[in-house]
Amino acid sequence: MIDRAIIDKNARIADGVVVTPEGKPSNFDADNYFIRDGIVVVPKNAKIPPGFWI
Repeated sequence: MIDRAIIDKNARIADGVVVTPEGKPSNFDADNYFIRDGIVVVPKNAKIPPGFWI
């Protein structure tokens, strides 16, 4: 499931991943994604493992 997100080119999102900004701060940084103004951004060449919840 992907909701309110920008996925850059060559990003790899495995099966069972949920991408949503619900319940998270409007600005947040993590290793393979970040949130700006309530939008999840998965940058170029990021890898999101199976079952990961963003």
